Amino acid sequence: MNTLEPQLQITIVTIIVTGVGIVLGTVVPAWVEGKAVLKALEGITRQPESANDLRTTLLISMALLESTAIYVLLVMLILLFANPLLDRFF
Repeated sequence: MNTLEPQLQITIVTIIVTGVGIVLGTVVPAWVEGKAVLKALEGITRQPESANDLRTTLLISMALLESTAIYVLLVMLILLFANPLLDRFF
């Protein structure tokens, strides 16, 4: 990789980092959302009278967890299409 131009090296590294970031940025929130739903359903089965409170808390937490995945997508799209590293170093 030392024979490539510096701009091409930064582009290749950015594409690899973006791919890994998208995978981690979608898998981790999905896994945590699944755990949150599991715990909420366990709580609802143990205490059905608190189902409304648990449901409200679950929806708020799921919205916050999903927003992290959206932020990861936003950052990765910026890195992929409007790469600030190319403008900064070249």
